[in-house]
Amino acid sequence: METFRRLATFYLPDKRFFVFSLIALFFVTAITVVYPVVLQIAIDVGISGGEYGIIPYLAIGLILIMAVKGIATYINQYFGDLFGVRAVYRLRKALYKKLQFLPFTYYDNAKTGDLMSRLTADVEAFRFFLSFGCAQLVNFVLLVGFSLIVMFYYSVPLTIVTMVTLPFLSVVVYKFDKRVHPGFRRVRKSLASLNTKVQENVSGMHTVKALAQEDTEKNRFHKQNDDYRAKNVEVANVWGTYFPLMEFIGNTSAVLLLGFGGYLAVQGQLTAGELTAFFSLVWFIIGPIMNLGFIINTFSQSKASGERLLEILDEGERKNGVEQTSSYTKLEGDVVFKNVELRYNNKAKNALTDISFHAPKGSTIGLVGATGSGKSSIIQLIMRFYEKTAGDIFIDGKPVEEYDVKELRSNIGLVLQQTFLFSSSIRDNLAYGNPDVPMEEIVAAAKRADAHDFISSLPDGYDTILGERGLGLSGGQKQRIAIARAMILNPSILILDDATSAVDMQTEMKIQQALKEIMEGRTTFVIAHRISSVKHCDKILVLEDGSIVQDGDHESLLQEEGLYRRIYDIQNQDQQYVLQQA
Repeated sequence: METFRRLATFYLPDKRFFVFSLIALFFVTAITVVYPVVLQIAIDVGISGGEYGIIPYLAIGLILIMAVKGIATYINQYFGDLFGVRAVYRLRKALYKKLQFLPFTYYDNAKTGDLMSRLTADVEAFRFFLSFGCAQLVNFVLLVGFSLIVMFYYSVPLTIVTMVTLPFLSVVVYKFDKRVHPGFRRVRKSLASLNTKVQENVSGMHTVKALAQEDTEKNRFHKQNDDYRAKNVEVANVWGTYFPLMEFIGNTSAVLLLGFGGYLAVQGQLTAGELTAFFSLVWFIIGPIMNLGFIINTFSQSKASGERLLEILDEGERKNGVEQTSSYTKLEGDVVFKNVELRYNNKAKNALTDISFHAPKGSTIGLVGATGSGKSSIIQLIMRFYEKTAGDIFIDGKPVEEYDVKELRSNIGLVLQQTFLFSSSIRDNLAYGNPDVPMEEIVAAAKRADAHDFISSLPDGYDTILGERGLGLSGGQKQRIAIARAMILNPSILILDDATSAVDMQTEMKIQQALKEIMEGRTTFVIAHRISSVKHCDKILVLEDGSIVQDGDHESLLQEEGLYRRIYDIQNQDQQYVLQQA
């Protein structure tokens, strides 16, 4: 019950609905136990006693009782479902909020399909128990309790004889729970892996088809699907083992009832009506106990799901810095790194080692180096996507850890190498960082990023709805929208992570010209593979294996025999070759 105790904050606020449901359930159960009593009166008084005139009244009374039971059943189910729905509404919001604030280190290992499974299937399994399974458990207790009271009223000896098998049935039910819960947890994990596989395949469909790997992906899916089937078969085997045993014990109680109850009836210690009522009451006990397996099934699934949900809720959020109580201040943009090191989780080697530089306010810093040299890692630290392992980072003379994350990032405009666009209108994507920005500023930013013309040519212009991840736009078009989106923020620090890699040379020149305007007065970091993108920078940092091996402006670096000069010569030769071929 520890899992449910820890999740209590999500369902206790709506406990009044659960109480309403229980009150209605009390009437439903009490009325259910009345049926055998009415039957006993009809047999002993109406039929055996010859008072046939009482039967119509009993029938009318039974109809009225059934009507009351129907109303009580509706109230029970309505408030029970409302209790579960409202609880998981609150839980789902908490989970989604948690995911928004978890650090990048969490997402480095998390799988999208697994997270989707937790926020859908696991949440729904937890809701089902709150709405129905919990009420069924209470119904079991009430029904068994009421039935035993009436049975003891009719015959104490017969009740004791009939109930002699219940301890054995309880042991079987307990062992069933012990085996079925781990089984359902394995089923949930397998389902999450299956969802992850489907999500990866759909997201990477272009790559799958381009490399003609449809059959390979099909086989991989079949393997994962087989594992999911196998896990379900394991649970089914548990059911197949224990349910026949529970049914056998339940039927043994019925045999004892008929044998000893028949003897008591022959001896005149029990009437025919009481024996008939007793038989119905016994099944009101045996039936729920046998049904307890289904209740335990629901409980086990919800417990396994709750444990998976708690894994998300228990994840530690990164410290947010000093929380702001007023509006965010505008930063100057002076950035200093002092002997900074960074090592990602589970990595044996540092991603950055002894990084030191000063980017004065309004300066432009270029970052050049081979893939994996640490260029993007520096940017990750400025934005606090990751926390440094050692050293110090200052912005405007203040340690970066002391800034509220929202304040920090509201002053930074970021254009990543891999552009992500949401499945909404182009206008909404452009204004994502500042939803209240006027349309005039959106258009102005699009023009500066050389995006206005192609946006205007679309059927609905800025109101054009994009497909998933910007499907329908070329890589260059998506990147120009991302540049415009960063411009709209009017940031103090601008970060361009290989922002023109997906555009042609002519478009790159237009964007570079536009960027000169927005870079005025802002501290700008330019990550690029093309020397042409960084040669105008005030300072260029050349990185290799996570360390700065050269720094200076374009002209001074060309005078040195080093990595920068080698990159420049290679690119210059390639450009000359292209011009000759043209």
